Amino acid sequence: MKAARFHGRKDVRIENIEEPETRSGTVKIAVAWCGICGTDLHEYLEGPIFISAPGHPHPLSHESLPVTLGHEFSGTIEEIGDGVEGLNVGDNVVVEPYFVCNECPPCKAGNYHLCEKMGFIGLAGGGGGLSEKVVVDQRWVHPIGDIPLDEAALIEPLSVAHHAVVRSGAKAGDVAIVGGAGPIGLLTAAILKGIGVTTIISELSAARKEKARSSGVADFVIDPTQEDLKARVLEITGGVGTDVAFECAGVNAVLDAMLDALRSAGVLVNVSIWGHPATVDMQKLVLKEIDLRGTIAYVRDHEETVELVRSGAIDLKPFITGRIALDNLVAEGFDTLVNHNETAVKILVHP
Repeated sequence: MKAARFHGRKDVRIENIEEPETRSGTVKIAVAWCGICGTDLHEYLEGPIFISAPGHPHPLSHESLPVTLGHEFSGTIEEIGDGVEGLNVGDNVVVEPYFVCNECPPCKAGNYHLCEKMGFIGLAGGGGGLSEKVVVDQRWVHPIGDIPLDEAALIEPLSVAHHAVVRSGAKAGDVAIVGGAGPIGLLTAAILKGIGVTTIISELSAARKEKARSSGVADFVIDPTQEDLKARVLEITGGVGTDVAFECAGVNAVLDAMLDALRSAGVLVNVSIWGHPATVDMQKLVLKEIDLRGTIAYVRDHEETVELVRSGAIDLKPFITGRIALDNLVAEGFDTLVNHNETAVKILVHP
């Protein structure tokens, strides 16, 4: 079968490899669509990062590069392994793409997303969504009912956003600000709107500001180069500030702005992965008793996220900005997202 294989920095090849075999407790999925994630781009430009280097195989998958990429994917079950219950051939599904050990303290506490050996399918090994077929343990497979398969490929990043919102404690009637309208920022705003939160997005890019408006996920869009962000937020909130804030840019100026926008005793959730250490103005944190929280990936988020999409509370169609063939992954996928990222939110690949 065809697969996109990571061999090293700026070295991703479309190759023919052996189709994986179904094992006991697993299902084989024919991949329909796979999204290109920012993590994939970081690996392409700077890796290996999450991908294990030669001589240092991942402790759970026992694989090192080259590995098959892709962890944001949807597909249809075409084969069932022994002992699998509740899933059937022909089911449309998405995958929670984890490897976990089930033995470390976080796993035993139920926090499998914090597993000390955790890895992602499509990065740590185990195949990936940028291939024709993938075999996955039943535990990580979630049926999606009648959700279109292209939209379903966004459920994995949407689950990242869902977990961030859960971490924030945001509830219907609150006001939130999202710093950065990249894919995760937009999807975080979509989750917030889906549960009844008034949502403000702070963004500089004209294209991303337009996407925030046209997708309907923002009640207010503020460009801090054109307006005084804090003053505008206070105007919107009757002088109070927002209840929650989400840093989705990995930019220190955005982090500072989120601290300014929050009300006293508000909650700031850092969603972005930082490529460098951040500086936090601790005086702002202390004097307003702001609660700063980290968030990573998802844990028991997929089922509720699937239901938000299935029920119509969240419409994922506006965020799909491109569909390409696997053979064009680098030229039309990675190159577009690296060099023309304002023109795209989520590019989907059809293996």
